[in-house]
Amino acid sequence: MAAVGAVLLGSAAYAADEPDLIFRRSTVFKWLTPNDKLATYGIDDPEVEGVACHFTVPEKGGIKGWLGVAEEVSDISLACRQIGPIRFKSKAQQGDDMFRQRRSLFFKKMQIVRGCDAKRNVLVYMVYSDRLIEGSPKNSTSSVPIMPWGASDVIQKCGDFIGN
Repeated sequence: MAAVGAVLLGSAAYAADEPDLIFRRSTVFKWLTPNDKLATYGIDDPEVEGVACHFTVPEKGGIKGWLGVAEEVSDISLACRQIGPIRFKSKAQQGDDMFRQRRSLFFKKMQIVRGCDAKRNVLVYMVYSDRLIEGSPKNSTSSVPIMPWGASDVIQKCGDFIGN
């Protein structure tokens, strides 16, 4: 019980970094416990101003889902778009985490990582989940070409900020 309390306290402290829930849709009806759902969330890239991502994840219902101990499946979709002038806040490495979220009580997490296709000046985002013992090949990728945003916008080169 102490371990469950520690995890719940840890996730409460982590809640400030949670993405914005856009909406949920039930996919499997359950009589007495919460339904299985698909949930769509939005998050801004914390290191690249002007980029937002949306991802959809399955959320388990039932007793385990209600108690927060269900291991979530790895089926995650991702779409990222330019929503304003792109400005890099700091230098980063290829494949740096943009966002990470626990997907089970102990062993599984979802990660959105960021990279740069310098040849095309395109930001590339990939979402995947991993486990302590074995990862999952399920993933999704989204590209954000860096385009001018208004007549006076200076286009930054992602290769100047994201490197090996």
